[in-house]
Amino acid sequence: MNYTNKTHEAVQLLKQLVATPSVSREEAAAADLIQQYLQMKGYEPVRTGNNVWVKCKYFNESLPTILLDTHIDTVKPVSGWTHDPFVPKETADGTIFGLGTNDDGASLVSMIQAFISIDEMGGNPDFNFIFSASCEEEVSGKNGIERVIPLLPPISFAVVGEPTGMQPAIAEKGLMVIDVTTEGIAGHAARNEGVNAIYKALDDISWIKNHQFAKTSDLLGPVKTTVTIIQAGTQHNVIPDRCLFTIDVRSNECYTNQEIFDEIAENLQGKAVARSFRLNSSSIKPTHPFVQKAISLGLTPFGSPTLSNQALMPFPSVKIGPGDSSRSHTADEFIKIDEIAQAIELLPQLLNFKQ
Repeated sequence: MNYTNKTHEAVQLLKQLVATPSVSREEAAAADLIQQYLQMKGYEPVRTGNNVWVKCKYFNESLPTILLDTHIDTVKPVSGWTHDPFVPKETADGTIFGLGTNDDGASLVSMIQAFISIDEMGGNPDFNFIFSASCEEEVSGKNGIERVIPLLPPISFAVVGEPTGMQPAIAEKGLMVIDVTTEGIAGHAARNEGVNAIYKALDDISWIKNHQFAKTSDLLGPVKTTVTIIQAGTQHNVIPDRCLFTIDVRSNECYTNQEIFDEIAENLQGKAVARSFRLNSSSIKPTHPFVQKAISLGLTPFGSPTLSNQALMPFPSVKIGPGDSSRSHTADEFIKIDEIAQAIELLPQLLNFKQ
């Protein structure tokens, strides 16, 4: 297969990134690599912690600005890898194996090349572009994109690079974690005494299992609540006086996380505490010009169940990039060079739209 120079450069940068471990909160070396690459291309990137961002060469303060964001961190490698996850392996059919190739290396290197291509074409008469390579996305850390956004010029719209098969995700589910504590009274298990905190928790868990939130999203479906952790008891012959359990909540765009929490908390016996309300669901109208441009190019908008930096962006955004979400966080993660080549060609076309 004959690839363009931009695809070759993207693949080489991707291999360098794979060989540069960048597990969340340990991304300094990968950020160095991206910063150096952008400098080599004639840019003056800004470094904020382990985040790197750069303005287009034709930046005009009178124009609205589009943010192109991808993340540089990876999860820790799982145990099932059949070769070193930090050694990029390219096969004869153009497949590249390595940790972070799919999530989110392919989007990162493709978006860099698309950003450079737009500048090489003289920029866009309607928009500025800012490219950001952000850290801590996999852990929704406060030192990632949330730290960068206040430093940027006003952003009117964002394209978030994630593996979507180059189809536009115009909505994605949010995340909230709730810890619930039920209180009982300790007693001897052999006698009819005490109040069993586990039994009180079971009533609450049953409510969570069976409760359905009224509003269902056409793109994301219903709000999903799942009890994932439970802790109680000290020994077999003592009635437990406390039970703690955790609820994983995946919100749709019909509710804020605060609204979902309020509905849950007022129906439980136990005391509910949300760890955070900051990771809300996001969505954009199908009539947005970027979405309409994507449809005109034969792409199909959809709703994504997975979380991204969109949850932390206070402006409209779309998620799109090469690869497949089902490969993320798995052993022997991979990307195909054809997918990178397609993204490099398609992204500048998608970004050539009118307000």
